[in-house]
Amino acid sequence: MDVFIWTAKLNKKKLALTLAAALLVSAGALTFLGSRGTAASASVSPKGVKTEEDRVSYLQEWGWQVTPQAVLVEELALPEEFGEEYTKYLELQTGQGFDLTKYTGKRIRRYTYEVLNYPTGETGVVAHLLICKNTVIGGEVLGGSFLHGLSMPE
Repeated sequence: MDVFIWTAKLNKKKLALTLAAALLVSAGALTFLGSRGTAASASVSPKGVKTEEDRVSYLQEWGWQVTPQAVLVEELALPEEFGEEYTKYLELQTGQGFDLTKYTGKRIRRYTYEVLNYPTGETGVVAHLLICKNTVIGGEVLGGSFLHGLSMPE
């Protein structure tokens, strides 16, 4: 049986500086992630959303249980310029990390799914995903009296 012994001479000052730097990086990362608000969690990638399964999985990453197939698929043309009537909607999307202004004048698809697990038990709630070239560029959840981003309300 071979036994390997590894020894190292530790410089206490360098060790303390290394630990302090690691703590600062960790604290900065936690602060950044905590400040993201309703933006997508790190595990939710808007790219490569090609199939029905991908779209359902994407919504599941946000915490939503939805019908296995879209109840409605629409092809839409985004306006060449967003007028004032879009201000609140653009703010909602920007708050989630989506920038619809990059897609002005483009044709997109809006997939609508029925939400099966809205926290209040409300029925008739739907989730929309706005997709351009297999990338989610926006989305929202809406019911009879509300409209909010894709994040699950607390």
